[in-house]
Amino acid sequence: MARPLHRGASGGGRFSGNSHGFWDDSQMKERTEKEDLDRIRSSDNTYFSFRFPFRFLFLDNSSSKNGLSDNGFASDPFKAGTLRSRHKLTLLFLKFSLVVIVFLALVGSFWWTVSITSSSRGPIFRGYRHIQEQLVSDLWDIGELSLGSARLKEFEFCPQELENYVPCFNVTENFALGFSEGKENDRHCGQGSRQNCLVLPPVNYKVPLRWPTGKDVIWVANVKITAQEVLSSGSLTKRMMMLEEQQISFRSASLMFDGVEDYSHQIAEMIGLRNESNFIQVGVRTILDIGCGYGSFGAHLFSKQLLTMCIANYEASGSQVQLNLERGLPAMISSFTLKQLPYPSLSFDMVHCARCGIDWDQKEGIYLIEADRVLRPGGYFVWTSPLTNSQASLRNKENQKRWNFVRNFAESLCWDMLSQQDETVVWKKTSKKSCYGSRKSGSNPSICSKGHDVESPYYRPLESCIGGTQSRRWIPIEGRPTWPSRAKPNSNELAIYGVSPEDFAEDDLNWNSAVRNYWSLLSPLIFSDHPKRPGDEDPSPPYNMLRNVLDMNAHFGGFNSALLVGGKSVWVMNVVPTSGPNTLPLIFDRGFVGVLHDWCEAFPTYPRTYDMVHANGLLSLETDQQRRCTMLDLFSEIDRLLRPEGWVILRDTASLLEIARALATRLKWDARVVEIESNSVERLLICQKPFFKKQAN
Repeated sequence: MARPLHRGASGGGRFSGNSHGFWDDSQMKERTEKEDLDRIRSSDNTYFSFRFPFRFLFLDNSSSKNGLSDNGFASDPFKAGTLRSRHKLTLLFLKFSLVVIVFLALVGSFWWTVSITSSSRGPIFRGYRHIQEQLVSDLWDIGELSLGSARLKEFEFCPQELENYVPCFNVTENFALGFSEGKENDRHCGQGSRQNCLVLPPVNYKVPLRWPTGKDVIWVANVKITAQEVLSSGSLTKRMMMLEEQQISFRSASLMFDGVEDYSHQIAEMIGLRNESNFIQVGVRTILDIGCGYGSFGAHLFSKQLLTMCIANYEASGSQVQLNLERGLPAMISSFTLKQLPYPSLSFDMVHCARCGIDWDQKEGIYLIEADRVLRPGGYFVWTSPLTNSQASLRNKENQKRWNFVRNFAESLCWDMLSQQDETVVWKKTSKKSCYGSRKSGSNPSICSKGHDVESPYYRPLESCIGGTQSRRWIPIEGRPTWPSRAKPNSNELAIYGVSPEDFAEDDLNWNSAVRNYWSLLSPLIFSDHPKRPGDEDPSPPYNMLRNVLDMNAHFGGFNSALLVGGKSVWVMNVVPTSGPNTLPLIFDRGFVGVLHDWCEAFPTYPRTYDMVHANGLLSLETDQQRRCTMLDLFSEIDRLLRPEGWVILRDTASLLEIARALATRLKWDARVVEIESNSVERLLICQKPFFKKQAN
């Protein structure tokens, strides 16, 4: 037996009367046992050298110079004086083995490729592609985990001055770089624009009131605005707002504050409608509101099933975008200064500008060309400005010159002026492409060439040519199904985007089922290790706690559609990553709003913007790209966008979500991975961001 031979070397022997006989027997027995022990050690060492080829890299070097261990036992002969040579041999053996394995894999792959028939290559390639994606995912896992414990420490909180920080819109840095004439307020994303720290809410921050109460009342401490900024705003805005000690109240629904209702009613009449409730009947559903003030126009139209997207310049305080988002209204930072808007051509049914601060007559009308690009055929351009007041313009020759330029340029864009009342003018964009050919020879602006007219204008330079005329989506708004029918395109409409009816129907069915499951998970109970049946004392699922939703990988917009079908009073910012296929035209044509975005850059909005952030397959999508950023960068950006007590739902492969859960822990989120029924590959990661309160000094 081998085991007793490895017990103690001293003691245990018993002497008999015949000491000589004992010595002879003992010597013979010792030789026999030594031979057995050598055979056993030889076999053991052979076994370990193949099964554990790395063990020589971790040998204990604590043995004495005399070859004895600390307890007096003889040391392993493999440890005696040959450690360096063994390391070299081991590494050489590993390198040789790796070369052999790679060679055999290449030969086998080549033989397999040649041997398969053409009919079977499709499914096999898909399987190979899946293995390749899994390999990339695993390499990402290894890269993240190999960074060690130094990367696993929790995030630090940002300094107080960054509580309203928006990366890529650093005005001070832009001035230092030499930007001026309005360019300093534009978007400039470069290296070092990110801040990998947790943005704390302002002192006295409170969770926004539930919708729809939060539409009309917001907490003063949640936004960076002063009483002076409220009082110095436009006359219409002042009538819409009442500043109290802790709240700002928007009284647009009150009878004594009827400015917005009268204004929207006036626009409807100028179009030829009875009132604003009839906008949908003539094909108006989505509206781009430029320089939207504090959102009273969009808030009023929301009750008419109209979806208004507010865009405005970055503002350090008193921000229009921040107040709109705090009210639960769609908004994002954007401008006409240098670049095209990150929307496809022919996206909005109406473009609205009420004293929006844009000089439409400047730069040879290039801003009007951009407005025309995003406006659908048959859509409406509404402009309210003192410049359009003909009587006032007659008394000022400069204003008259500017007004004449805009009016003539609109005509060259094939816009038809429908009506002019007081300071408001309404134009209708042509529905017929033939209008451009009937203009005078050499008329400007010209029609864009096919190479310039693109559907993915991710902050491209402004174009001085008319776009969208060559698109298959050139369909007049009156020729499209009205809302909500347009949310369900038919097979002929889907063919425009290269989407099969079967794929669309399956996507729609899956999301309707997923949303029902999601809503049941949005409760702190899922973070309990001992879930119990909800009682009166437990927080109920937030059926009406969510208003602003960000879908980071929107695909067809199925998540947005399912939320509306489920009766959820939410709006969704549908983001289509620039790293994947561009499905944003389909999303807009369904009557939703969204934007193109590169998730290696900061999203153009203020902190604490969204109640929920959702992403399906985004992590897998990003693994296929040559990333300029890490998953850590992505998660710190999500934390910046998310409101305190907000939710994150990620759906992806199990391996990626395990890394994501570790990062969520670093961000101090509550996180749990949930299995998906009848799906062994994907998982759900449900997270909630805690409310960390900053102590007042």
